[in-house]
Amino acid sequence: MRDALLLSSLQRYADCSLLLMRVTVGSFLVWGVWDNLSSSEHMREFMNFLAKFRFPAAEFLAPLSVWVQFVVGISFVLGLFTRWAGILCAINFAVAIAMVDRFAGIRGAFASVCLVLIGVYLATRGAGRFSLDQRLLTR
Repeated sequence: MRDALLLSSLQRYADCSLLLMRVTVGSFLVWGVWDNLSSSEHMREFMNFLAKFRFPAAEFLAPLSVWVQFVVGISFVLGLFTRWAGILCAINFAVAIAMVDRFAGIRGAFASVCLVLIGVYLATRGAGRFSLDQRLLTR
């Protein structure tokens, strides 16, 4: 009865749901920065956006943030160096909240808050069974 009430049988799908989360979030991160990577005009717009919010050295931090998000996204999808990627994701989006999203209120900051929490979760949990990290650990 207790197992039925607590849905304990769903635990067997934990690695599948972790894979689904990693691939979805990672793909979103790659998609979200692809325009900046493929267009110098979009990257310039992002630099101007950061400058507007008083980021120091926006011309350096804009490409850094874009590349961090891209690498983190690829890492999440592959499940490779996932704990490091989670730390970088949490830091990147914590900065986004502190510098930009806090002005947008809870609704405006919600996506970044979720990405901080997902980063923290993956940094502490790891990528799970269906990952390159797991293959590296078993060798």
